[in-house]
Formats: sequence, C-alpha cells, structure tokens
Amino acid sequence: MKKLIFTSVLSIFSIFNLSAQTNDASISKLYQNYLSITTALTADNSNEASKNADLFLKSAAMVDYKVLSEGNLDILRTDATKIAESRSIETQRESFGKLSKNMIWLTKKFKLADESVFIMYCPMVDASWLSAEKVVKNPFYGSSMLSCGSVKSEIK
Repeated sequence: MKKLIFTSVLSIFSIFNLSAQTNDASISKLYQNYLSITTALTADNSNEASKNADLFLKSAAMVDYKVLSEGNLDILRTDATKIAESRSIETQRESFGKLSKNMIWLTKKFKLADESVFIMYCPMVDASWLSAEKVVKNPFYGSSMLSCGSVKSEIK
C-alpha cells in the first residue's frame, strides 16, 4: 500500500514538473518571437516586423492560461496585432513600445532565456525594450539612430 501511495505521489509530481517545463518553453517562445520583431524594427523592415508579430501571436495562442492569465495574454495580443496588421513602421514602433512594456513585466515573473536579458532604454521616446545582447540597437529609430540608448538593467 505504501508503495502504491508513493508511486501515485511521484506520478503527480512528474506531471506537474513536465507541465512547468512546457509552460516555460511557451513563454520563452514568446520572448524569441519578440526579439525577432525587435530585429525587424531595428532593420527598418516593416514587412518582417509584421510577419514576426504574426509568429508572436501564434506563440501566444500556445501559452496555457494557468501560466499567464487570459487578460495578460490579451494585452500582449492587442499590441502584437497592431504590429502585424500595420505596414507603417511608425505605427509598428509605437505599438512595439507598448508590447515591450508588457514583455518587461514578464521578465519579472518568468525566466525568459538561459542567458541574460537586458532592459534597454531610449531617451528620445522615453521607452524601454528587451535585448539578448548588451549592445544598443535601437528598434524605435532603426538605422537613423541605431546606437541611441543605454542598458537600463540586466536580468540573469
């Protein structure tokens, strides 16, 4: 009987542990797609930003509501949808600022990557964004002011 109880408890723990790994992966995928949007905006490529925002939306659909509430996901989806539907890089960058604010909030709740995540800051638009590298590549101005900004903080 003790062996049966122990096996049952171990099985339940394994299910929860597997679920946590899947959920971490879904949040990490959001982050990876967010970085792709950042790269496209940095390169002044509105078409690529739109495509990457679509991928972000598909990733958001894979996140379990037990991990991130539907309300929080809806906020992320709203900003990403504006980027996906717009062909105006200015509109995309404005929505990116809002998306970034919410993604920065996620960094406080989840580990987004195995490596450090940098919170960057652009004083010209008074907005921050996430980066996988410490080098400033400003998505708010792209090639016109690529190195404008600074590292605000590092999350390990």
